[in-house]
Amino acid sequence: MAAPEQNRTLVLKAFDTLFNQRDYDAAEDFWSEHYIQHSAHIAPGRAGLFDLIRSLPDTLRYEHQLVLAEGDHVMLYGRFTGNGSPAASVAADVVRVENGKLAEHWDVLQDEATRTDSASGLPMFGDQFPPER
Repeated sequence: MAAPEQNRTLVLKAFDTLFNQRDYDAAEDFWSEHYIQHSAHIAPGRAGLFDLIRSLPDTLRYEHQLVLAEGDHVMLYGRFTGNGSPAASVAADVVRVENGKLAEHWDVLQDEATRTDSASGLPMFGDQFPPER
């Protein structure tokens, strides 16, 4: 088993390669051929994920705010912007790493709240609210 810090670095590089660089050939080196996808909105396997990203605007960007790694699991708290929706998506992604590849994925997604939408009065990501929609 790789050290949690190695897994953390691997997952961050994989997310940047796929979501920000849109380099599908390089991304194949990060995602297992037997990738298991638990997300309700993504078709099975690595191909399902890559096909979803291909279908999204070139403006899609991912940024992380928090990364936790324990054993072979990495949890990212991040935001997807430029996704073609009125609101950015704030996500908690959990990835299991096996043999140096992303092998399994779970996520929870929510539209990013504006100041008007926030019952807590606090932003969901970073220290500023997104513009009102």
